[in-house]
Amino acid sequence: MAEIGMAGACGQDEVVVRNVGLGGLDHAPIEIEARGFCQQNFDVVVSAKNRANRRGDFSGGKTGGGYLVEKRLEGMVILAVDDGNLDRRFGQRLRRVQPSKAGAHNHYPRFYLAVHRPTSIRFGAMAEVSGSSSKSATPVWASWALPSVADLIFVALLGVLVFTPLSVRLLGDAGIGWHIRTGQQILATHTVPHVDPFSSSMGAKPWFAWEWLYDLAAGELERTLGLNGVVWFTSAVIATVFALAFRLLMQRGTNVLVALVLVLLALAASMIHFLARPHVLSWLFTLIWFWILDASGRNCSCGRGGRGRSWLWALPLLMLVWLNVHGGFLLGFALLGIFWMGAVWNWLRAKDGRIEQAFGRIAAGKRSWDLMWVGLLSAAASLVNPYGWKLHLHIASYLSNRFLMDHIEEFQSPNFHGVAQRCFVALLLITLAILARRGRELRMSQALTVLFAVYAGLYASRNIPVSSVLLVMVVGPLVPSTGLAGRFSQKMASVQGGLRGHLWPVVAILFTLWIAANRGRAGSTEIMDAYFDPKRMPVDAVTYLEKHDVPGPVLSPDYWGGYLIYQLYPKQRVVVDDRHDFYGEAFLKSYLKMMHVEPGWQEFLREHEVACLVLPRNAPLTNILLETRDWKPLYTDDVAIAFVRSSSTADTEPR
Repeated sequence: MAEIGMAGACGQDEVVVRNVGLGGLDHAPIEIEARGFCQQNFDVVVSAKNRANRRGDFSGGKTGGGYLVEKRLEGMVILAVDDGNLDRRFGQRLRRVQPSKAGAHNHYPRFYLAVHRPTSIRFGAMAEVSGSSSKSATPVWASWALPSVADLIFVALLGVLVFTPLSVRLLGDAGIGWHIRTGQQILATHTVPHVDPFSSSMGAKPWFAWEWLYDLAAGELERTLGLNGVVWFTSAVIATVFALAFRLLMQRGTNVLVALVLVLLALAASMIHFLARPHVLSWLFTLIWFWILDASGRNCSCGRGGRGRSWLWALPLLMLVWLNVHGGFLLGFALLGIFWMGAVWNWLRAKDGRIEQAFGRIAAGKRSWDLMWVGLLSAAASLVNPYGWKLHLHIASYLSNRFLMDHIEEFQSPNFHGVAQRCFVALLLITLAILARRGRELRMSQALTVLFAVYAGLYASRNIPVSSVLLVMVVGPLVPSTGLAGRFSQKMASVQGGLRGHLWPVVAILFTLWIAANRGRAGSTEIMDAYFDPKRMPVDAVTYLEKHDVPGPVLSPDYWGGYLIYQLYPKQRVVVDDRHDFYGEAFLKSYLKMMHVEPGWQEFLREHEVACLVLPRNAPLTNILLETRDWKPLYTDDVAIAFVRSSSTADTEPR
């Protein structure tokens, strides 16, 4: 590959490229690295990709090459003239610029040159604010020791989630209980379960423990570190998601203040599901998946397809892990479909009238095929699970069941009276405002991603975190950066580019892990204490049952079932828990009839031979049982009441 240095170009210096052969879009025959433009206008007629049907110069009438970085141009085409026209226009003033050390500028855009035809040259611009100037100005030790903003986000979020009462909030979903016990059973038997071990009501019904890989990790962490270990892992994943989102936005040239505000909004919106469950890993996988697809698309459009294309083939490997961690792997296929449709759209719209248009059509067609093959390989990878293709049928049956989707709380549309939901609304309004101004700059795949994210977030509250992250990643680079805020952002970005050590996140991970391993203590002071909140869970009631060996099976609301499994298994089995896909529509209809005390509610208790109930103190069923002769209260506190049958011979005294 030929290279033309343009360092320190000043005044009337110009570059003339003659007799250049044709090159493919993936491998440009020439690379121009432009550094150190000082106080000059680039008087070259261009057609900017993000300025449809407009022409102008590089500087937009302003001095300084840094303006190109401000505008975040992703690509442009020089409207070339032939050699004769060049000679007639510039005469003897044409000369090749040689590399120079003079006139260093603070911003260093890099342009990768791909030749489409002898008289048309395409530049793919990538704002790299971490140029040699920032590197030389930052000592080596500082680049490793000083934290970047992304590092600070990670450390702060990890510390808040681990060392504050939010650690208890992360255990606010009792479902983590059966995840832990499933993982520990896998560790003990070295086998992924195919039959349910926890429920007394389902007998030996087949069970799809499709999140077995997460269960394995959660079970081992709880066994070695206790609940502190589970909270530590969840906190580290959440902190990684939002720190990485901020860093990727900065790489796209987003204003540092804008990136910070957007990430904080997405963080606040996602707090609705800050829970120790495997879905947080789907947030991370979705972010990485989107970034690979989006970056490869941008590189392809800029003539640098080879740089991002290779990452596409990592997606099937990611799918291999994602599938066995959480059911959110379907988001990966949704994004693949979106970007494939975007590539096909570009292929259909491309014309064959000019040579460079033909190359563009070839590139779009090639990307379409790449995405198709990646999708097929990912689909094949999704079959590598303990249940094979039957898992896909099970998930399809679960998600297509209207009764379950209408009655499971997390699949309900969000209630916008909450703080997290209002933050999501703020993101929606920001997205609408930005698209109204700069929506034409979106590629088709990005536009479809926005539509998908908005629909998913409004359809179900459980989708709000993923939707928020996707909206931020698309909208952030479009927010204009001008004036004082823009200059401050450029300086901050220049500094951030030289900080690559990430020492602080590593130290934070190791320190918090050491605290968890030391039973939450630093010396004699307890600074980490994760536990199930006794104000939300029937902690004391279940402890009482366990202490007095009250016989089962035990019935509680489905949202408490996971906690009962965590505390009582294997001594006792539960009647129901929150594995709704396992219990199915018919069972849950009968269960809800009982919980709502509808006609025939006693049939459920007789059919499943319930020996003990643990119910919320103010539940309708609790009030009815207090008035019946068949059941007697065994334990009472402000959260729950435990009942046993009046004929029970358990050696216990009511409390």
